[in-house]
Amino acid sequence: MARRRGLRRLAVLLLTLALVAGGIYTAVYFVQRSETLVSERCTAAAANRTGELAPDQAANAALITAAAVRRGLPPRAATIALATAMQESKLRNIGHGDQAGPDSRGLFQQRPSQGWGTEAQIMDPYYAVNAFYDALVKIPGYETLDITDAAQQVQRSAYPKAYAQHEDMGRAFASGLTGQTPAGVECTLRSPTAGGSSTSVVTELEQAYGGLDAQVDGATLVVDAGGALAWSVAQWAVANAKDLAVTRVEVAGRAWQRGGGDGWQASGAPDGQVRITVRQDDGGS
Repeated sequence: MARRRGLRRLAVLLLTLALVAGGIYTAVYFVQRSETLVSERCTAAAANRTGELAPDQAANAALITAAAVRRGLPPRAATIALATAMQESKLRNIGHGDQAGPDSRGLFQQRPSQGWGTEAQIMDPYYAVNAFYDALVKIPGYETLDITDAAQQVQRSAYPKAYAQHEDMGRAFASGLTGQTPAGVECTLRSPTAGGSSTSVVTELEQAYGGLDAQVDGATLVVDAGGALAWSVAQWAVANAKDLAVTRVEVAGRAWQRGGGDGWQASGAPDGQVRITVRQDDGGS
């Protein structure tokens, strides 16, 4: 009888362990499953304008807008550029053209045969966006033109009215990414699958804005900036969070947390600084 009771206790113990292990496996499975079901996207809202982009599109939108900020151009210039690039390439740096322009390339589908530069230059997003702005600022009164008219004078498209359909998106993202609308841009992203580098973020920021005062403090990059520039840099970091493994951005008493899903929340972030935290692999920055 004692042996039989011992066997029953062992069976109960084994069953309990099996149930616990099964529960842990199920919990892990559903956590992983819920992570993969996250629809990654970036949204912008300014006044009554809204827009939504995929993370790679948002990163290119941030690059285009940062170039306008660096050049001291008004947000209207960024709006025109964003609407143009969305129509021409869906805000992606594509290496092919179409029947109307078989040699068209890049974010703005610029053509070497039309004097925009070499194919290699046009496929460099920084070159392409500055070439676009170089042409835009030569148009008298472009700031007050309808977006489609300003874009058409630069692009000479076969579909001149098509740019207008992207005006709301352009205005919403331009307003947030120039810093005119604080907390206007946010992204919903899965957890990073690999670590990033604070020094890589410094390099990207320098290429985008130039001349920023930034210091690396372990996994956190601290940028000295205030006002609209601070919000521009902060929302640039959110728009680039997927590729740069950014997990948290803090600015002016607000914070965006990757995976938080609640947008910009109150925090103890001081004025005059932008703090960008990057997930790092073991081994440093």
